[in-house]
Amino acid sequence: MRPLAAAGFLVLAGCARYAGFTLPPKPGGDPSLIFRFVAQPDPVLGSGEFRDALNPSVDGRINLYSVFDGHTWHTALAGSSDGIHWQPQGIVLSPDPHTWEGGYIAANGSLLGSMYWYQAGPRGAHRIGLARNSGRGWVKEPRPVLDRGPVGSFDERAVADPYVIRIQQWFYMYYLGQDRAVRQRIGLARSRDGVQWEKLRSNPVLDLDLDREAGLGEPAVWQSDGFYWMLYTVRNFDETRYLALARSTNGVRWTRLPVSYTGSESWNFKVLCDPTVQVEGETIKVWFGGGDTASPDENLHGQIGFATLVK
Repeated sequence: MRPLAAAGFLVLAGCARYAGFTLPPKPGGDPSLIFRFVAQPDPVLGSGEFRDALNPSVDGRINLYSVFDGHTWHTALAGSSDGIHWQPQGIVLSPDPHTWEGGYIAANGSLLGSMYWYQAGPRGAHRIGLARNSGRGWVKEPRPVLDRGPVGSFDERAVADPYVIRIQQWFYMYYLGQDRAVRQRIGLARSRDGVQWEKLRSNPVLDLDLDREAGLGEPAVWQSDGFYWMLYTVRNFDETRYLALARSTNGVRWTRLPVSYTGSESWNFKVLCDPTVQVEGETIKVWFGGGDTASPDENLHGQIGFATLVK
């Protein structure tokens, strides 16, 4: 999660539709359940030739993650047979400076099957695009699939950090929205095809504590133990970051839980961020970003780690 700060830009009204909805209700479970975050001490995917490697999005044996080369954020690919030992395979997506994407970022995305939703656009005015795996490369939709909201909305300045899950016929996207006061909170949208989205009318679904928090973002949502769960990043005013946990029975009304997960190793003691989650039976796997420098945008010395959530 980045502040997305930028000097003035033209505010465009978002073209998304709005609706009232929830995710399919869950029955609820043990209200005292809070997971322990048990992380491996060393990164499982380093930055290699890049300044940063962050924002993993894992689907099966594939990991699309974000890399920063000193000027631009790209999406890179890595493969693994066990989720621990990753083999980098190079950049697969870069921003096109001649389109709506601008030249700064095409990364921070969410992979689901052959579809990859990603963040792009000028600094401070990000929108969300979609690329599809054609078997011979990733083909981008020509326009953003999720735009900024209208004047006065919680996502007026930017939308970023998409995380997409699918339940029955619906795709649900949790994302960061930034308003004119540069507050970062988490919203929700849904779609039948992954291209045409409608935003939740009552957004945001997760608000921040203005006295203690500079922003929320990078949500990762899954189902287990009778609830929907969300891991998300909390950004402090000094740019250090940690992961927090919330739960819900309908995916819209969330209860923030009194727990935080911070980095304890030399490579991630300043920043713990960017979770992505896979549930395999009773095992909840988490890949995450970490850094030893509390920088707002890049140059965190970012690397990717692995943890499990243990009851």
